[in-house]
Amino acid sequence: QVQLVESGGGLVQAGGSLRLSCAASGLTFSDYNMGWFHHVPGQEREFIAHINLGGGRTRYADSVKGRFSISRDNAASTLYLEMNNLKPEDTGVYYCAAQQQWRLGYTVVDFDYWGQGTQVTVSS
Repeated sequence: QVQLVESGGGLVQAGGSLRLSCAASGLTFSDYNMGWFHHVPGQEREFIAHINLGGGRTRYADSVKGRFSISRDNAASTLYLEMNNLKPEDTGVYYCAAQQQWRLGYTVVDFDYWGQGTQVTVSS
C-alpha cells in the first residue's frame, strides 16, 4: 500500500521559512517523479513544484519561483519543500504527490498517489 506522509507545516509570520517533508513508503521512490501542490478551500488544488526521478530537473509555479525549493533524498524515500520568504497567500494545505515516471504533466490528474496534506498558515 502506497503511503505519502507530509510533515513540517505550521504557523509562521510573513517573511519566515518552513521546510516540508514527505515520507514515502509502499513504492520504489526513485521510480517516481514527485510534486507539491497547494490547496485553499473553495479553490482548485494548484501545482507548486515538480522534481524528476533523480532530482536533476525541477519546475516551479511562477508564484513560488525564487522562494521555494523542491528536493529529494531517494535513499531515504523522502521529498522536501523548502519555503522561504513566505507570504499570507501561501497559506493552505500542502500535498505531496507521486507521478509514475512515464507520465507527463503538472496538474492534479497527472499524478497517481497523494498524501493527506499538511497545513501551512502564514500570518501578516
